[in-house]
Amino acid sequence: MRTRSLAELMPLVAPVHILILSVIVLPSIFVIWLSVTESTYGQAPTWVGLANYARVLADPAFHGALWNTVVIVVFAVHIELAVGLLVALLFASGLLLRRLLLVAVLAPYAVSEVIAVVAWRYLFDPDAGPVTLALQAIGLPILDWSFEPVHAMILIGLLTIWLHLPFTFIILYAARLAIPSDLYEAARIDGATPLQAFRRVTLPLLGPAIVVALLFRYIFAFRIFSEVWLLTGGGPARSTEVVAVYLYQEAFSYNAFGTAAATAWIMVVASLLLAAGYVFLLRRQVTSNA
Repeated sequence: MRTRSLAELMPLVAPVHILILSVIVLPSIFVIWLSVTESTYGQAPTWVGLANYARVLADPAFHGALWNTVVIVVFAVHIELAVGLLVALLFASGLLLRRLLLVAVLAPYAVSEVIAVVAWRYLFDPDAGPVTLALQAIGLPILDWSFEPVHAMILIGLLTIWLHLPFTFIILYAARLAIPSDLYEAARIDGATPLQAFRRVTLPLLGPAIVVALLFRYIFAFRIFSEVWLLTGGGPARSTEVVAVYLYQEAFSYNAFGTAAATAWIMVVASLLLAAGYVFLLRRQVTSNA
């Protein structure tokens, strides 16, 4: 069979290249150009070099937004990973009504983020929310997230975990089902306890899946926007603002497109560095398992 030459293949792959060029490459180049200019509505862009990056990195509001982002990423993602791993192991152990419960676990991924935030605002309303009233009835403290920044951050973290738990669960559950049952049978014959089987069999073989889940969730959580903007708007007094909300405020509230573009590229670079670190860990994990 004759092998097609590169010249014959180019017309076939050209639409994909044009799509990538128009949707990813050209907008990225435009944002890079915008980040080194001072630009706003009705004003011609003025070249300022790296001044926008220096301004963003020196802005106390950016520092606060970055800190809030790191807090949400560190706590929410790791709690989500622990819960997702626990649920995956429960399902893999032959849980009763597994199909029905699987639908319940995956349901948050089928819900629009806007609808989810509206529902959570109603459930946790500080005055008349069903969850608030239930907590008061049993004597537990409520989440006064409309005034207390710490309570607002806790609610944002809980909402993020609830929304994205299905993603982590699916990755870990699929990886757990791929582990041969013969390994557990051999561990049982050797006298290993369930905890020892988890430490010596399950956890090492789930290592690559855990790293992949963490990689994607770190990147997604670092770009968190909808939950914060729709729930608190970054308030009270910008105390719950994250980097993506800071970028939005710079672009559409203060009309500072240059600093907004610089913030966007800072987020891109941070995400790439984070991804590179986890890819290195994944390669090392796969190599050691091999």
